[in-house]
Amino acid sequence: MSANAMPTHTQDAHQPYLISWNVTRRCNLSCAHCYMDAGARSAPSDDELTTEEGLRLLDDIADVGPGAMLVLTGGEPLLRPDIFDLAEHAAQRGLLVVLGTNAYLLGDAAAQQLADAGVRGVGISLDSTRATGHDDFRDRPGSWRRALEAMDVCRRRGLEFQVQMSVTTQNVDEVPSVLDLARDKGAKAFNVFFLVCTGRGQGITDISPQEYERTLSSLVELGGSHGGMMVRARCAPYVARIARQSDPGLSVYEDQVACIAATHYCRITPDGAVTPCPYLPAVAGAIREQPFGEIWRGSELLAEMRSGNLGGKCGACEYGATCGGCRARAFAMTGDYMAEDSWCLHQPPQASHGVGDREPAREPVWTEEARDRFARAPGFVRKMVMRKIEQYAREHDHHLITAEVVDGAKGGMRVPPMSPKGGLSRSSSPLDRATTSSRLRARRAREARQGEDG
Repeated sequence: MSANAMPTHTQDAHQPYLISWNVTRRCNLSCAHCYMDAGARSAPSDDELTTEEGLRLLDDIADVGPGAMLVLTGGEPLLRPDIFDLAEHAAQRGLLVVLGTNAYLLGDAAAQQLADAGVRGVGISLDSTRATGHDDFRDRPGSWRRALEAMDVCRRRGLEFQVQMSVTTQNVDEVPSVLDLARDKGAKAFNVFFLVCTGRGQGITDISPQEYERTLSSLVELGGSHGGMMVRARCAPYVARIARQSDPGLSVYEDQVACIAATHYCRITPDGAVTPCPYLPAVAGAIREQPFGEIWRGSELLAEMRSGNLGGKCGACEYGATCGGCRARAFAMTGDYMAEDSWCLHQPPQASHGVGDREPAREPVWTEEARDRFARAPGFVRKMVMRKIEQYAREHDHHLITAEVVDGAKGGMRVPPMSPKGGLSRSSSPLDRATTSSRLRARRAREARQGEDG
């Protein structure tokens, strides 16, 4: 293939770096905000992907997105009997596997099995510092206590965990206190998710745009961390705009890009439907009808979302490249996922209300050698690496990105060093802890405890 045939933003350039798979609709809780409308079921649903289909899907994902992060969630993924087999297969194929759970079933045995399977960490839902607040929201007494106990279990087993908080009108004022609790329990990250009213969540009153803005502003003030714990706003593209307005030099958000749904992220439902994100029900394709790679590269829906031709004020906004609005919220409010996100309070200087208002920027062209060099970067940092390389090329007036341009750009980046095989260099990588196998960390923890007992 010639160099001139390799523009950056083609379907091939949109490699998936993050995939969320809802492995089941079954759940032992009945959370008020659930976008899946998941609930108690004694047996697998008839349309749930089988183990064989799941293993084949994982192979496809690993081929299309080598090194991508895979989130296994539900429903409650620990209700699926083959979850450990699926996790282990994904890890063996080189995917970075994490589990999203309500933690009710996450005892010592399950945590050890996850660690042994190669799972790198778990996300534990926690929505209040009060047992009644969390339990009422999750519709099961004792779920708050189980979540906190699971955090202690993870620490004992050497399994890193993050705390996930879903913000609603009922708990928005508790964000600071849940943040402190997550830090005190030893969470590696605190993720604040902002509700998009889909699924069972349609019956919940969303926080107001003003509360949304205030909450994001308070998170921005933390500068991305709190007592050594990462703090992140999820499903909240406005955070980059708010950060730049409050402090243009805030380095933690300098690499922020618009929502990666359809460009580098997608969701797979229990029956194998592929959607741009969990909150956007538009279907790009079905795993049972065609391989994941064909859907990812050939879907007209995904291609349209990648075009960037947004309507209304989002199409005219100066923060389009770093925000772009929430496509799921636009769809929920208008039925058009390319419409403006009217929940955003920002008004662009010259807002127009047509579709495709922004003229596409001229994109650099990559040589094949440069592409090969870029492919060595770990999957979960590639979007940041690509953005830095293209920014470097523009600043130095390089319309053709060669291997030399890639090397020049790398000189100014703080990214994990790469091994000859394209993995992380374990001897010097700042992400070494994140890439050390869970099994090894668990073994070290056990050896340390045995040494103390001796």
